[in-house]
Amino acid sequence: MGAKITYAVTAAVLVVYFVLVGSRGVMLIQSGTLLTVTFGVAVLILPVIGIWFLWKNTQFVQRANRLAAELDAEGGLPVDELKRTPAGRIDRDSADEVFARRKAETEDAPDDWRSWFRLAIAYHDARDTSRARRAMQHAIALHDGKPVRA
Repeated sequence: MGAKITYAVTAAVLVVYFVLVGSRGVMLIQSGTLLTVTFGVAVLILPVIGIWFLWKNTQFVQRANRLAAELDAEGGLPVDELKRTPAGRIDRDSADEVFARRKAETEDAPDDWRSWFRLAIAYHDARDTSRARRAMQHAIALHDGKPVRA
């Protein structure tokens, strides 16, 4: 629940920032000189990119949470079997061991979104967030019946 609150607060702060930046861009455009209009347009591009990025990430999180809820209802969420250091961090060897099992499971069932979901969690636990995100996107695409890129 803490992660959802943090995400909501961060998104709200970003929206306020985009509004402030956008208003400055409009003010620059209203000045009417070639230089200020050019800067105003450039400043307006930043909030547009930011809003697009925030929207895509919010969609990704919602879809991943939907898959997690469905997998939880089926009783298929992976059990946390990772060893932890005294400080609470995941032990690297333990994460690698679980990752190897999840990878083999995914290789055995490459068209099953559930195995890709569990692989994404294993990637995340192994601190490989870019591959975790790609694996989760793959799981979402398989679940939704969309074409999957190799």
